[in-house]
Amino acid sequence: MYKKTVLANGIRVLTEEMPYTRSVSLGIWVENGSRHEERHQGGISHFLEHLFFKGTATRSAARIAEEMDAVGGVLNAFTAKEYTCYYAKVLDENLPLAVDLLTDIFRHSVFDQEEIERERTVVLQEISQAEDTPDDYVHDLFNLDFFSDHPLGRPICGTAATVLKFHREDFLNFVQERYLPGKVIVAAAGHLSHEELASELERRLGSLNPVGSAIQNPKSKIEAAPTFQSGIFQHAKPLEQVHLCFGLAAISQCDPLRYAAYLLNTILGGGMSSRLFQEIREKRGRAYSVYSFLSTYRDVGYLGVYAGTSLDWAEEVVELIVAEMRKLATGEMRDDELERAKSQLVGNMLLGLESSDSWMSHTAKNEIYFGRPLSIEEITQGIRAVSRDDIVELSASVLRPEGMALTLLGDIEKKKLELSLAIQ
Repeated sequence: MYKKTVLANGIRVLTEEMPYTRSVSLGIWVENGSRHEERHQGGISHFLEHLFFKGTATRSAARIAEEMDAVGGVLNAFTAKEYTCYYAKVLDENLPLAVDLLTDIFRHSVFDQEEIERERTVVLQEISQAEDTPDDYVHDLFNLDFFSDHPLGRPICGTAATVLKFHREDFLNFVQERYLPGKVIVAAAGHLSHEELASELERRLGSLNPVGSAIQNPKSKIEAAPTFQSGIFQHAKPLEQVHLCFGLAAISQCDPLRYAAYLLNTILGGGMSSRLFQEIREKRGRAYSVYSFLSTYRDVGYLGVYAGTSLDWAEEVVELIVAEMRKLATGEMRDDELERAKSQLVGNMLLGLESSDSWMSHTAKNEIYFGRPLSIEEITQGIRAVSRDDIVELSASVLRPEGMALTLLGDIEKKKLELSLAIQ
């Protein structure tokens, strides 16, 4: 039930019609995220995301919230490294309101100076909250360590120093440069009519200038792939636990080996039956939380592992993580383990796509990274086709000293840690 229309100015309208649901999820996606910021702009995309909800030419911030609450809907946004999304989820009968609200904030937000100053304090509190949450903060530190000075390594929220310097003109200029129709996708899923939605969006968004102002230095560092920084990075902070993030340079979002990477991640630390959970938590009791994850972008990516443990057990936990990776790279894998991981992945995907908002997100991300829809059948076949040798080959290729980094956050000054990422 997938359909696509490109408006005259280049905005792409994508829908997944789900006639058996009562909900509709609608998102305006912009192919712009924290990766597209120069150093002095760090956090501007995220700050902008906040400001779009702070009033338009005809609606106050309070009225925007009241209109959506009055129909029991959801209106929100998020900023990622490579895109920003403004979305709503409503009952099908309230889709006209969702379209009206989203297009109004997207086109007619006023960026009032008083609202900017008020929201600046909110963003600063968000930054402080992240720094006070060590199991989240260690991921920010890892990215800074691993990606060095590249924009992919910088926190999405920016820093207090950059956030304090933004002026109204900075936001207006950034929107003019980055929020161009050719970078905009409107994705919707649920009980809707594609033709009616596309026609309404043409009326509301069709007059957006398809050119805008030229982006300076299009081949600058913000568009280039990063150079990874390997090694061990220790950050001292008085905490009860040591929080660690271990990463290996891996594949990009669009790599043909992505299905093998999904399975490698699942087997390594993607659930309670995974190797890391069983070995580190269940068998040895060395951590309450331990898991692996994939962070993938348009041109690069990494396989990461997080664990929170005591200072006395940190060395052992690192050794166990590297040991499990080494086992996979040398072929220690049972056939039933691989089959279980495949069923887990397919099951998680199908369960996750039972709601209109997950389908909306799935549709938009496929357009951003692949320029086409990826059907459930195609993804399932890709997962099922992965062989044991594919996992072993991928594991061996990412287990390289020059592409490995370890970040630790905790009271590490209390004890000298003997840490090594040796893989022999």
